[in-house]
Amino acid sequence: MKTSLEHLPEKKQRELARVVEIIHQEFADALEGGSADFKKRGRILKIILFGSYARGTYVDEPHTMKGYRSDYDILVIVNSKKLAEPEYWDKANDRLMWDKTVSTPVGLIVHGAREVNNFLADGQYFFVDILREGIVLYELDDRPLAEPKRLSPADAFRFAKEYFDDRIPHARVFLKTATFCVREEDLKEAAFLLHQAIEQSYAAVLLVLTNYSPPSHNLKFLRGLAEDRDQRLVEAWPRDQHRFTAWYNVLNEAYVKARYSKHFEITDEGLGWLLERTKHLLSLVETVCQERLSELARAADAT
Repeated sequence: MKTSLEHLPEKKQRELARVVEIIHQEFADALEGGSADFKKRGRILKIILFGSYARGTYVDEPHTMKGYRSDYDILVIVNSKKLAEPEYWDKANDRLMWDKTVSTPVGLIVHGAREVNNFLADGQYFFVDILREGIVLYELDDRPLAEPKRLSPADAFRFAKEYFDDRIPHARVFLKTATFCVREEDLKEAAFLLHQAIEQSYAAVLLVLTNYSPPSHNLKFLRGLAEDRDQRLVEAWPRDQHRFTAWYNVLNEAYVKARYSKHFEITDEGLGWLLERTKHLLSLVETVCQERLSELARAADAT
């Protein structure tokens, strides 16, 4: 993997150095005082930048009518799978979101070293791409990651088709049920169901395109990963008005708050807009997935 950030402006390089610093600080705080052996031995082995900022294809237009900006996509590899659990990273994610020295959104994926090597050995394209395109920002253990296996065209098509046939029906049912709840003015339930429709849509497109989707309910994070893979998906969520961003942020919290918080609120207008945009997102996702499935089917037939 590469180690140079020279293709990025100095401001971006400084931000990424700060991101690495915050990751280390918050991980150390999360482990402090722990008596379990795996906590005492807990280490970050590698921090890797991947995605559009690693490739140099990022977009940073927050002040234009499009209002779109790419995220920093970061893979953190730890020495124990147990240390990849969200409880050790929630504060790091919160701090990266609010730290004034990091103006670019950050998406963290955390896995144990053995997990990552297994993903590579299984030929998961997502991690194969990181191995090929990623830039190492920090490295405690300089041992190379596993040699990636190349999936056969037939297996690649079979896996992608199974993911599509599993996730897309879930997204459709969540969307259909959310539409019913909107008509019945059950706004909290509608918001939760829309969240699930969007989560399943992004999981579907990530799985079909990359053979991987992170175990996350954070729609902003999943959206960033999916849009990095196919920028046609950016069209689903206009960013040119503050209220659009605010409504999406409210929906991002609906997975927990719409069910458990008496303070969760969403307006009829906001929910109506989110419903229409979710329908559009699912249509875009199905188009992107079907195109990919056709490519994989042709490759499988050619062998």
